[in-house]
This record gives sequence, C-alpha cells and structure tokens, in this order.
Amino acid sequence: MKRHLISLFMLAAPLFCGSICGTASAQEAADTVCREVLFETSKGNIRFKLFNDTPLHRDNMIQHVESGFYDGTLFHRVVSNFMIQGGDPTSRNAQPGTVLGDGDDTTKETIPAEIVWPKYMHRRGMLAAAREGDDKNPEFRSSNSQFYFVWGRRMKDEEMSDMYFRNEKVFGKLPEEEWEKIRIYYMRRPGTPWLDGTYTVFGEIVEGLEVVEAIQSVETDKNDRPKEDVKLIKATVVK
Repeated sequence: MKRHLISLFMLAAPLFCGSICGTASAQEAADTVCREVLFETSKGNIRFKLFNDTPLHRDNMIQHVESGFYDGTLFHRVVSNFMIQGGDPTSRNAQPGTVLGDGDDTTKETIPAEIVWPKYMHRRGMLAAAREGDDKNPEFRSSNSQFYFVWGRRMKDEEMSDMYFRNEKVFGKLPEEEWEKIRIYYMRRPGTPWLDGTYTVFGEIVEGLEVVEAIQSVETDKNDRPKEDVKLIKATVVK
C-alpha cells in the first residue's frame, strides 16, 4: 500500500522551544538531542539528529542506516512548498516513470505512533515518518522505512483558523493560549501544520537545509517523482 502524506491542507525555522515559544531547558536538550545521521545525496549532504523521546523511530532509522538499507534509494516524492520523501526500497534502480511509494522493509511491521506534540511541530527542517492514510490507519502507525523532511510555507491567518476547525479533534486539545502560540508561529515561520498531531516527528536537520531547498526546486512528473533522479547515495551514523 502506498505510504503517503496528505498534501496542501488535507488537500488543501528552526527556532524551537520547550513548549512552543521560548528556549528549551538544559534537561530538555539532554533528553532530545541524540544520535546523528548523514545522508550523502546527489544534491549535497543532509545531517540530522534523532530524538531520544521517539525511541522506536530513532532505533529503526539507525538500524536501516547501519545496514545500508537506504543506500542507492531515491527521494521519490517531492511536493513544492510541502516536503521531500524517501525511504522506498523499490526506488533503488527504478526505471524512469515508474510510480514509487509502495515499498517498505518487508521484514518489519509498521511502527507504533510516537507523536510528541506540540513539542515537535512540523516546522521546516523536521524529519517525520510517512504512513498510510487515516481511513486505513486510525492509529497513525508509521511506515517502517519511508520518511520525509518538512519544507512547508508560512500560513495565512484565515488558513490557520480554517485548519483549527478542520482538525478540532487535534488542536482542540490545547489550551486557547497554546493554540494561539502555534497559530502565530506558523504565520511567521514555514511548516506544514496540517500534519501536526497525526504524524510522528522524530528528528531535525542540523546541516544541509539548503540541500532540501535544492531538491524542492527539481522538476517532477504527475506523480511528484523528480524527472531527474535525486539519489540518497550513502547514509551513515556519524554520532
């Protein structure tokens, strides 16, 4: 089954903060900053950290990196002002025009959701797990191999208001003042807030955001696959 993301509002910077706004405490930093991974891609290098408080996703990523699972795969889905997606093992050596996105690690089950929200929002530069849609996957379980880096955009006031009512089951859990901080955040800094609370965010880019931007600019076909392959040449655990 295709591991996908809902784009552009259900169709429709990296300054983060313990709750939403402010500086994370030393303890929070110690709890969340952990292993780092380097992706060498055909567009440049992306280095990212993995969070300790999403341990199932962290360990799954490390296992795949250390085994070479991602080496030679493609960023098979790129949506402008949204995200770049990779991790489909069937994308390795895929012929031009082949529709990708159905592949996973066949030796593993999907991963239980580890949604640490609003601590980890879908702001630009975050790493998150792709998954099946809500209708087939009401528990929000993650793909065991496919991931995406958030690019996103700044939202308009009316878009955030509309989003609240569309996703009241998620956003309505927050105190009004906390929602207001989120609303203002996404109006000032780019992200994909419509994915908040329903997809697992488990890492963050520390170097190479400009590489994501370069991948964002590539020409794609009708299935959002880059017309010229963007390859993940080698993945390495560097810390």
